[in-house]
Formats: sequence, C-alpha cells, structure tokens
Amino acid sequence: MSSRRTSSSASKITEDEINNLIMKLRPLLPRLNQRRNGTVPASEVVKETCNYIRSLQSEADDLSERLSQLLGSMDSNGVDITLLINLLQQQY
Repeated sequence: MSSRRTSSSASKITEDEINNLIMKLRPLLPRLNQRRNGTVPASEVVKETCNYIRSLQSEADDLSERLSQLLGSMDSNGVDITLLINLLQQQY
C-alpha cells in the first residue's frame, strides 16, 4: 500500500479549519485590512494573499539588488564584507 494513502477523514481539512485560516490571513493583508466592511469572500483573501506574497518577493529582490550595488561600491576599509554578506544572506 502506498504511503500516500491515508484514511480520508485524517487527510480532510474541515470548513471550520479553512475559515479559521482565512481569518488569520486577513489581518496580514494590508489591502484587505483597510476595508471597513467585515465580510470578504475566502477566495478574495486567498487571491490577495498570493498577490501580497508576489509583491513581497519582488520587494525583497529589489532590496537585494540595491544592497548588492551598495556593497559593490562600498569602501571596505574596516568592514568585514564577508561577514556582512553572510549575515544578510541568512534565512529566517
């Protein structure tokens, strides 16, 4: 038997669990968090989550590029550039 086969009840996520996850996502999304009305369809929260993640990835890429440019033009006197680069490349 395949390891992917599990009891269907153990692998299903309930509607309450989905709603709970959607409620946890919404406050993290600036565009949805600014809205005054309380109800936002779950599909909109998921779409906005995807858009926000793409936006954050793009921002991180832009900042990384700017940092690389700054490090390339930086005077290395008294600065351990290797240590600085290693610190900046650490993933959280």
